[in-house]
Amino acid sequence: MDSDRPSVAAAACADATIVIVGAGQAGGWAAQTLRKEGFAGRLVLIGDELHQPHERPPLSKAVLAGEAAPESTRLMKSDAFEALALDWRPGARVTRIDRAAKRLEMADGATLAYDKLILCTGGRARTLPIAGADAPGVHTLRTIDDALVLVPVLKPGNSVVVVGGGWIGLEVAATARKKGADVVVVEAQSRLCERTVPREISEHLLALHRSNGTRVMLGAGVTRFASDNQDRMVVTLADGSALTCDAIVIGVGLVPNDELARDAGLACDCGVIVDARCRTSDPDILAAGDVAVTPNPWAGRSVRLESWQNAQDQGIAAARSSLGLEVDYQPLPWFWSDQYGMNLQIYGIPMSSHRVVARGVPGSGSFVLFYLDGDVVKAALGPNAARDLRFARRLIEQRKPVDAQRLADAGVPMSKH
Repeated sequence: MDSDRPSVAAAACADATIVIVGAGQAGGWAAQTLRKEGFAGRLVLIGDELHQPHERPPLSKAVLAGEAAPESTRLMKSDAFEALALDWRPGARVTRIDRAAKRLEMADGATLAYDKLILCTGGRARTLPIAGADAPGVHTLRTIDDALVLVPVLKPGNSVVVVGGGWIGLEVAATARKKGADVVVVEAQSRLCERTVPREISEHLLALHRSNGTRVMLGAGVTRFASDNQDRMVVTLADGSALTCDAIVIGVGLVPNDELARDAGLACDCGVIVDARCRTSDPDILAAGDVAVTPNPWAGRSVRLESWQNAQDQGIAAARSSLGLEVDYQPLPWFWSDQYGMNLQIYGIPMSSHRVVARGVPGSGSFVLFYLDGDVVKAALGPNAARDLRFARRLIEQRKPVDAQRLADAGVPMSKH
């Protein structure tokens, strides 16, 4: 057997133990996949939350709006979850990986041996290193419990300051406005979602939020949070001005939970580094989801993909790889966001070196921006253009040369390219 290939004999037998640390979407899909692929051994699923594996995107939308119960986000119904016959450990925390002994140490003092270990530890909401960031009126949104705390706060007559004009901040802002709250978005950069989308999309998002009554402040830093004498919150800005509100929501990104892996000596770089088979630098330990840094030919580098699709697909891939099945996980990145009824999708990684071709009028209700390297489409994105973007995805994956003029012509069906 190839010495670089993990030994799978133990993982495949009925008396083996596979442990999944992290019971979010990636961990839940890994557990389902292991059973689907016939793994009959002991399967342990450890989650620091009390909730069954679930999807996170609805937390900033339907759940936060009060339109959906938290249980609606579960990956599977209770009977299907029970049928997996897991050693399910909610509200538990692993404190150390002993790689030499292939054993986990738990916060309650217990230990747990493994044959294969899959890290799906995800990430936590980033906070701000400023005074008052831990005050009771300051919130983040990452978990079901976070959403449930925020639901009663977002109501008519209340005012909310959202710090951060990225995806989570904008989705929270849109939901808060939908519920009738007054909203101010404070963004330190010069435009919205500056790290992830081109200027045309930033401008589209800005117009969308302002047209729905949200005040958006760009290039505005925050220096302090505090409570006033009327149980309201005060946000002090870098220019010395202040905003008074009923609640503050910090939406400034995600910190990968890679401490457990780093302390165990696994290779990490703002996440756990894995190969295309989802293996870490220890072949008996794999990683998937928001915590995994994965080689990606579409980006031209290793990336950590924070997306619903990646959490699902990489969880599946890691499970299959742990059983010795052939895996080559190098997905085309796909992101999406829903705000005020607008659905924005992004396929691939737009780069400044790409030539931009517009289909439709940027700033209108629906358009697509294609990013070309020569005559090959490398990325595409746009609002309310799901059908065109499905064809664009096909062009990207097939690396098929295109005629830029025909691509820009909305009269030429995308199916003809």
